[in-house]
Amino acid sequence: MFSGAHVILYTRDAEADRAFLRDVFGFEHVDAGGGWLIFKLPPAEVAVHPTKDEPKHEVYLMCEDLTETLTTLEDRGAEISRAITDQGWGLLAAVRLPSGTELPLYEPRHPTAHGGLSP
Repeated sequence: MFSGAHVILYTRDAEADRAFLRDVFGFEHVDAGGGWLIFKLPPAEVAVHPTKDEPKHEVYLMCEDLTETLTTLEDRGAEISRAITDQGWGLLAAVRLPSGTELPLYEPRHPTAHGGLSP
């Protein structure tokens, strides 16, 4: 029935953030026209969490080895905006996109929809 998920990151500098995802993250992409890049993501999953606050959506990129991923990204010029913390359910950190937007990364310690404890 469904063929995938389409994630949208709203940003104040789309061109710079697209270049970052292409050049620093190394995501494969297609040009939908006029430099509008659409990126291929790794397998995805959706979790539903309860809230008493206003409902929202969040995007996290999962890593098999968060320390190694952050080292690689730093070597490629990424700014680590949040150091690794242990959240119990996984290790959490974040990188800063050129627009200033934070993008959280995490190494899960819970079963994933793709099997095992990590993607």
